[in-house]
Amino acid sequence: MKKLPIIALIGQTNAGKSSILNRMARKNIAIVAREEGTTRDNVMATIDDSFILVDTAGLKDPNDDFEASIQDQIADAIDVADVILVTLDSARYFDHRDAKIAKDALRSGKPVYLVLNKCDLGDSLPITEFRALGVAPENIFYVSATTGQGISKLKDALPKGKISQKDDVLKIAFIGRPNVGKSSLFNSLAKKQQAIVSSLQGTTRDVNRVTVKYKGRDLEILDTAGLRKPGKREVGIEKFSAIRTLAAIEEADVCALLIDSTEPHSKLDQSLAGQIVEAGKGIIMVVTKSDLLDEATPTNYFGEENVGNRTAADFLIDSLEKDFDFLPYAPVLITSSETGENVTRLFELTLEIDKNRHTEIKTSDLNKILNEAIVLHPPAGLKNTRPKPKYIVQTDVCPPWFVVHGRELGLLHWSWKRFLERKIREKYPFVGTPIMFSYRSDKGKE
Repeated sequence: MKKLPIIALIGQTNAGKSSILNRMARKNIAIVAREEGTTRDNVMATIDDSFILVDTAGLKDPNDDFEASIQDQIADAIDVADVILVTLDSARYFDHRDAKIAKDALRSGKPVYLVLNKCDLGDSLPITEFRALGVAPENIFYVSATTGQGISKLKDALPKGKISQKDDVLKIAFIGRPNVGKSSLFNSLAKKQQAIVSSLQGTTRDVNRVTVKYKGRDLEILDTAGLRKPGKREVGIEKFSAIRTLAAIEEADVCALLIDSTEPHSKLDQSLAGQIVEAGKGIIMVVTKSDLLDEATPTNYFGEENVGNRTAADFLIDSLEKDFDFLPYAPVLITSSETGENVTRLFELTLEIDKNRHTEIKTSDLNKILNEAIVLHPPAGLKNTRPKPKYIVQTDVCPPWFVVHGRELGLLHWSWKRFLERKIREKYPFVGTPIMFSYRSDKGKE
């Protein structure tokens, strides 16, 4: 596996940072619009398995409290990044705010590149107009996020992740809110007190790591800082930890989303699960502190009366299935670091999920499933036009990626797409593994 450097895109609004990230990642991850200030939070993507690119919100009026928080976010990205990309509009003379951004970036001592975007418009200023910013001439690049001009040259110039001698190391990241028991589980699996365990929230600030061997396989465990809601994160070190945690999701193969059995799970837990899935990583729902669960009656927050012999764990699993209905394939593991319950089962599930992530399905088998889906549930369309899926192929693994070809596929309803995924999972469950789909219509047919 690779230790990937973190590269931060910073700059004023509407300089094209989100478009650059999308161009490098070759997909629409960041929200792109012509209005200034569209991006309101950090967005991250792993680029060519070589580095992690962070798109920060633009710099605006510091007198606006909300915009001041965005400036803090840029400062956080500068501090946590290994490399900084200062992004400007190549057709616009820089102002005092651009100069301050460049000055702050250079003051950090990190490598700084000046990215002059929108060079395809034909009215770019000469490089001499930007040298006063202090960035070395060899680190100044003209690019176009729209056409891709100069993007490859920029990517080639950026530092890449270093390949470890052990390229078969399987990485597991512990993700969750503060004080859910990540460090306790980390210590239990590592068999040593490597992380600091405390009842105080937010003890872990950086990503702790340990490598263990299980059934002949090297497993690296990443213990991340607990994430709170963005509005409740303290300025400074906690926000740095948030960026490192998101980077750990990108780096990991499998993510264990830890949920405290003694507290109601929140929308933040659902959001973290969504980020793991969007990153295409394997996922395990790990319920912690099972030794504190009342085995006779459900704890108060379930809000239901006990019926029959159902335990608190039964109610908890029902609640998880309801609130995480978008993750029917994610296994739920109830654990206790105190008693050791199901702790090593986490390794078993991780190995199983890694195998699923590498699964390749024959094209003939896929098309048999596609044809069955079409017969059972013909795709609906407009009055005179109906989408017609023709064939499906698998194009990638980790995560498994399927491409459906046909006509008028832009008309396919999301419910039919979900139905097709269910049909595939009936034959190939892909436990703990998100699977991705692309739909491509025949050229010249629409």
